[in-house]
Amino acid sequence: MKYSFGTISITEKAKQLVIDAIDSGRLSSGNKVREFEQKFAALVGTKAAVALSTGTDADALALAVLYDFGAERGDEIIVPALSFVATGNAVLQAGFTPVFVDINRKTLNIDPDKIEAVITEKTRGIMPVHLMGKPADMDPIMDIAKRHNLCVVEDAAEAHGGKYKGKKIGTIGDMAAYSLYVAHIISTVEGGIVTTDRNDYADVLRSLRSHGRFCKCEQCVFNSGAVTCDKRIVDGVDKRFFFERIGFSAKMNEMEAAIGLGNIELYDDILGKRRHNLLYLMGHFKEFEKYLFTFTEESHEQIGPHAFPLTVCDGASFTRDELADYLKKNNIDFRHMFLSMPTQCPGFAYLGHKLGEFPESEYVADHGLHIGVHQELTREHLDYFLGVVRDFLKDK
Repeated sequence: MKYSFGTISITEKAKQLVIDAIDSGRLSSGNKVREFEQKFAALVGTKAAVALSTGTDADALALAVLYDFGAERGDEIIVPALSFVATGNAVLQAGFTPVFVDINRKTLNIDPDKIEAVITEKTRGIMPVHLMGKPADMDPIMDIAKRHNLCVVEDAAEAHGGKYKGKKIGTIGDMAAYSLYVAHIISTVEGGIVTTDRNDYADVLRSLRSHGRFCKCEQCVFNSGAVTCDKRIVDGVDKRFFFERIGFSAKMNEMEAAIGLGNIELYDDILGKRRHNLLYLMGHFKEFEKYLFTFTEESHEQIGPHAFPLTVCDGASFTRDELADYLKKNNIDFRHMFLSMPTQCPGFAYLGHKLGEFPESEYVADHGLHIGVHQELTREHLDYFLGVVRDFLKDK
């Protein structure tokens, strides 16, 4: 048997929408992108959603919004040390300085008790990551943000379908940035999207994604794909070529939006299947808790079923890599856990952090991996994985 890590569902309707876009000749950002934004916002429960070219762009542009509200280049954004490297990269791409905080090993998420100690007069925001779909502990984070007048941008890349204390992930912070990469529940192949309840933030996001253009009206060429706009020319200036802020080139195209629209139609089905797979593995993994641990779902939350993480316990007689080799030998696809960005990713070495500063993040990075829980996996696949782990551990 082969246990694959991920998949993407492309519906017949999505294929037809892609063909429709090609036949129309309008391939860049247009009406299908607008429809996708509206449906994604409705699904999450926010007033607005702004579609972008990648999940990394979603993080970066959400942060870049802060320049319109008093932030300055080089100001600081607090992020967890352990995350996919896009989180740290996006902070730098937006022109800010990342300030790293260690995680809680059991949750994989930023430790709220360690946030306040790193806040300075230059701190402008906190970007908690809902890693592997498990919601970060948002109540204390929002309380800290309120007391220090900080913006909170949820990195919800892996948290499609997650909930925290009755609230959907993506509705708790000031903004939330999603990845729509192939591994996620709603996918546009590549792509990202930012949700928010603030129309002023959404307006700036629409400008930022198209080099900082001035015009934000729904008929503008850079926003809806329309070729004409009765407000385009003001005082003899063509607003398509008037830029009021430093921006990005980060628009979603029509073919990607078409695939996303198909995924939204399947959302409940995909989410249900993934949730079933995740909960099944979590329930049966207790037999291995002497050797391996994973996260748990608390009564106040619903984990967005992105993947199933597992970490080798302290004092185990085997290494993560030995387990990984055994999984590979038995056709189980997996990914190593992400690295501690400030101490294990060479690109961040210039910040001067030393190995040992973020022990919980470094431990999970060295001892953890994750497998898929996607919608094409069956009970047979899940039982096969559990059997392989059981066989690996029987002499340990």
